[in-house]
Parts: sequence; C-alpha cells; structure tokens
Amino acid sequence: MKLLFNRVFDGADEMLAMAEKTLNETVKELGEGAPLAMPNTAYFLANHLAYLGKQVKTLGDLKACFEETKAQWNPRNQRLADAFKTGFGTVLAGEVVEACKYARSPTPYGEGDNREYWGHMSDAEVRELGVPLVTGDIPGFVVIIGPAPTDEEAAELIKGYQSRAIFVFLIGGVIDQAKRMNLNMNFSVRVVPVGPDLWHVAHIISVVNRAAMIFGNVQPGDQEEFDDYTFKRIRAFVNAYDPVPDLTVAYGGGAIAMGFPVITNSTKDVWPVPKSLIIQKDTKDWIETSLEARDIKIKVTKVDIPVAFSTAFEGEIIRRADMHIDIDGSKGNCFEWVDTKEANEVEDHKIELIGPDIDTVAEGSRSIMGFVVEIAGKNMQKDFEPVFERRIHHYLNYAEGVMHTGQRDLIRIRVSKAALAAGFRAKHFGEILYAKLKSDYEAIIDKVQVKIYTKPEDLERLKAEVNKVYLARDDRLKSLTDESVDVFYNCILCQSFSPAHVCVVTPERLGLCGAVSWLDAKATNEIDPNGSCQIVTKERVVDERLGIWEDVNEAVQTASHGSLESVTLYSILVDPMTSCGCFECICGIETTTNGVVIVNREHSGMTPLGMTFSEMASMTGGGVQTPGFMGHGKQFISSKKFMAAEGGPARIVWMPKLLKEFVGAKLNATAKELYGIDNYVDKIADETITEDAEKLVEFLTEKEHPVLQLEPLMS
Repeated sequence: MKLLFNRVFDGADEMLAMAEKTLNETVKELGEGAPLAMPNTAYFLANHLAYLGKQVKTLGDLKACFEETKAQWNPRNQRLADAFKTGFGTVLAGEVVEACKYARSPTPYGEGDNREYWGHMSDAEVRELGVPLVTGDIPGFVVIIGPAPTDEEAAELIKGYQSRAIFVFLIGGVIDQAKRMNLNMNFSVRVVPVGPDLWHVAHIISVVNRAAMIFGNVQPGDQEEFDDYTFKRIRAFVNAYDPVPDLTVAYGGGAIAMGFPVITNSTKDVWPVPKSLIIQKDTKDWIETSLEARDIKIKVTKVDIPVAFSTAFEGEIIRRADMHIDIDGSKGNCFEWVDTKEANEVEDHKIELIGPDIDTVAEGSRSIMGFVVEIAGKNMQKDFEPVFERRIHHYLNYAEGVMHTGQRDLIRIRVSKAALAAGFRAKHFGEILYAKLKSDYEAIIDKVQVKIYTKPEDLERLKAEVNKVYLARDDRLKSLTDESVDVFYNCILCQSFSPAHVCVVTPERLGLCGAVSWLDAKATNEIDPNGSCQIVTKERVVDERLGIWEDVNEAVQTASHGSLESVTLYSILVDPMTSCGCFECICGIETTTNGVVIVNREHSGMTPLGMTFSEMASMTGGGVQTPGFMGHGKQFISSKKFMAAEGGPARIVWMPKLLKEFVGAKLNATAKELYGIDNYVDKIADETITEDAEKLVEFLTEKEHPVLQLEPLMS
C-alpha cells in the first residue's frame, strides 16, 4: 500500500511536470515578454499573488515564479507534518497551465453565460458573493469532482446542494453528466461548470484567495493569514468520487491545508487517514456528512409549492422561449402591496385567487396580476410595509422557474413552461410569501393573508388605491432625514468576512451593499435587538458638516473591536466610512477635473482614473479607511448627503451610462433642489463620451458643469 503522503507527493510531481512543460512551450511560442493577465481582475494571477506575493504580468514573470514554486513546494523536500501544503504548489502549477491558455486568448472557453466551461471568474463575480455569504443566503461551497456512478446520482447530488443554497463548483466528468440531465448551469444559479481537468481547481482557489484579499484585507504573500482566513471564514468542502488518482489527492491535500474537508467514497491507499479526509462509502449521505464536517446548519423553511425553492435560483433567467406567462407592470395594471391590519381582520394562511389562474392564459402571453399581502402583528409598524414589499422580489425569485424584477407597480414576473408543467399556479405565489414572511419576521408578524388579483377591473380599481399609498410613503420617506431622527443604526453583518468593517446606516445613507436602508436596519433591530443592526445614538455632535458625533465614534470603536477610532458620514477625504468589499459602487477623486468618478460593480470597462472598477476597489475594502475613495450603494448617489462636506453630488463628473440611467431621475431632482440645475445628469460624462481625463475636462467645460466652480478638493 502506498502511503497517502506519497500519493500527495506523486500527484504534485505530476502537476509540476505538466506545468513546466506547458510553460516552456508557451514561452517558446510567445516569448518571455508576452503580457499575461486573467480577465476582469485587479489581482493578476491571484494564487501567485496570495502565496508568493508576486504580481505576474508577463510570461517571464511567471517563469521566474515557477522556479520559486518548485523550490518552496518541492514534494520530496516536505516534512510529513507539512505534506498537505504541497497542495499549494499543485494549485500554483495548475494556475500556470491555465494562465498559459489565457496568454494565448482572453476567452479560451468562450464568452457569456453560455460558455461550455467557466474557467476564470471575474472580480465582479467574487464581489457578488459578498452579500449572500454574509446573510447566509449562500451558507457554503462544494467542489464536486466526478463523474458520479450514474448521471442520475450526479443530478441528485447537485440539486440536493442547490436546494440547500450551497454554491456548487463542478470539475471533470460530472459536468457532462449534468449536461445530459439538462441541469441549468451558470454563475447566476450557483452551479458553475469550472472545467474538465483537475487543474481547473486553481480557478476556484483563486476565488477563495481573492475573497480573503477583498473582504478580509489579507495581504499578498502572508500565507499564514490566508490559511487562517480560509479555515475560519470560507465554509467550503470537496466531494470526490472514486476512482481518485494521485493528482486529485494532491489537490485534496491543498484543500485540507486550507481547512476544507474532503469527502470521498474511495478507500484505495488512504492510510493514514487525517481528520479532514472523510471516507463515506454511501454517497447518498454525502450532503449531510459534508454539512456536518463544516458545521453548516441549514434553516429550511417549508414552502408548499411543486417546484424547488432556494436562494440558488434568485439569479435564474427565464427567456421568452422558455416562459409560459409574462406578468408585466409596464404594460398593464400590476402591483405589490403590503398592508397592515388589525389581528381580527386577518385570517392566518388564507390565500385567495380572485380571477383566472395562470394556466388559463395562452402560452407565451403577457398578463397582469396584483398582490395584496395583509399583515397583523403586535410589533408591526407602518414603516415596515415597504421593507417587506421589497422582500417580495427576493422571495418569488427563490422558486425554480420563476423570475421577478422591479417593485411596487412596475413589477415583472415570468413563469416558465417547466414550472407550469410541474403544477405551479398563482396560489403558490401566496404560499411563498406566507411561508417566508412568517419565518423571517416571526418577531414582528403574527398573521399573514394573501390576496392575488387577476381580473382587469379589480386591478384598475386597486391600483388607484395603492398608488395613493405609495405617494404617502414617499412623502414619509422624504421627511426621514438624518436630522429628523433620534438615532442611526450600525450594521456589522459583513464582519463574518470583513472583521473590522462597520456601516453606519442613516435615513440619507444606506448601507454600502445597497441592501440595508435605515428602515431595514430598524426592522432588523426590532427582530433581534442583539443582532447585526444596533442602535447608534447621535447626541454629541462634533462637526455637522463632516458628519461627526462622539457617540457615533464610540459605537464604531466598539463594533470594530477597536480597529476604527473615528468616521465621518459626509466626507470622502476625512476618515471616510470603511468598505468591506461588497459595495455596489465605488467613487474616487479625479484630480484633473476636481471631481469624482463613480463606477458600479457591473461595469468592466476603463474609467478616466485609468483604473477599472476592480482596480479602484482593490485600493479599498477589507474594513480599511481609504481617503479619496469610498464604497457606497447606488441609491446614495442621489442623496443630498453624498459627499456633502466636499460639495455634494455636484462633484460627480463621470459614471457608466447604465448607472446614469438607473439613478438619473432621482439625481436630477436632487440637483434641482440643491443647485437649481435642470437635467444635471446630462452634464455628467460616461464611457460613450470619453474615458480620457483631458477630454473629460473639455466635455465638462462645454456643459458648464458646476464642479468647475467648486473649491479644489486637494490643497
């Protein structure tokens, strides 16, 4: 019997030899000066950056790093106690092989969501994971290395993890099995076909290491801190089907060294058996065994619907060819309305469909629908109604085969043909809303009943009524200013990944992830007074212009465990609020124009700063304060408190076109109120106008942008 350690060493030898051969051939073909970069990342070759602290920019750089890899992780020089760390060298060798492919082509596996294999994942995709990871919507990750014994078993395992919201990475023959079983695979449904070969694991480790740098502010080259971060904060594990060759064992050694247990049904040459290598011969028990190994506890909400229900389906796209019905509020009377009632007015779990069901509509048709969700509870407040309304978007998206966008009276819902065939009907919307609202807000909500309207005459009548409610709420929200409330709230939800980060949430400044408003934080505190959102008093003002209060600073010091001493709420230059890494947007000072550039996470192009979103974001995050750069939510752009200490929204000189369109109406209204300017957004440049700083100045001069009249930002 070959010792397990020797299998790790032999696998590492095999991978290092393959990497050396591939690298030499690529250098011979392209030359050592050939540029080398993974697409859409500011972290170069992330594993090399993490483990060696080296920025690899050319094939020559990679060749030099490879010599260091061989010297540091030579399998035959390892002590038994460090044997599994040989896996780090295996990961780096795998990244070498993959990097050579990207040296030849920036898209070796194709482009878009329909590419056969995913390969490298962008920084934007890594950052997308931030919010669902900290909220628990993604409780963990599994890497499945296959094939499974049968296609059916592969599909059952994948769907089992997906139903528990575990993010699934697929390596090897299990991908072909998933294709044959017609499983939907892409990043948005959290089942990613990474690649057919073992060394594609390097792309998954790249995601993990970038998460440590982005969210945890772990510094390149600090191997001990990377190990500590991945073990404590990334709840990942591996499932590897028999047979398991030495190469798989080598990568498994790396996983174990990072704190990720390996579950397998292979019993060949696995002596001695370390604690993190779990032999589970019955593959039907892999899910429970894996979750237990990483101490992942899944809270399951029973939802009585005929399709799968999980946060994994929130990003599912229902295309026109696949849909049965398109409920479209832009073309007809639709709405979602949460209404507070007295307890005697609500019959708990009563779901009414008032009008024809969705199966009576011709396939592919456009239709209309309205939801009235009536809630009673002794702790219920009218201010919570819009908070719960916004949750409708998420809850309906959790159903497989249902896609929801928008809110209020501009909703759009698609139901797929497959969901209809499985038995999904209109009443099931009500079942979803009942189950999730009662489960998620049990401290506030005692009773829920749902009425679903589909008759045109009812919808027309009710929409007129609900629009009055919307207007009243808008007036109420306008009256909620930082000055009009007695308390703010902090949010430390992201500390599970960014230990020093604290958001201070005010009526005019939502959390930087865009998901937590002041009302959201208030509701969260009502649900759990000892939870992630705590009351922050604002009684001892220090500087109103900058937004400094003694008691806010004390709360931040406590919540950050002493990492932060002072924050300002209205300045980008003086002690700006920290960023964790999952911010929707980032803004940075553009010195040529005396303004700021804003870029959102979805935009992958260049900015007038000469940096992409990823490059700007790499300069802040991980709970650090970075004067001159600031992470924030999209809606904060139109707030009167946005950079109020430095001149406010008048400093904005550039942002991507799609972001301009998203915030345009509200930003125009704010600029009209503050500066008396009409159509202010037209004075802001975007990528269709210029990405060059000098041309940006010309554009701003032509448009008479107000930034030209402001005092210099930097003295």
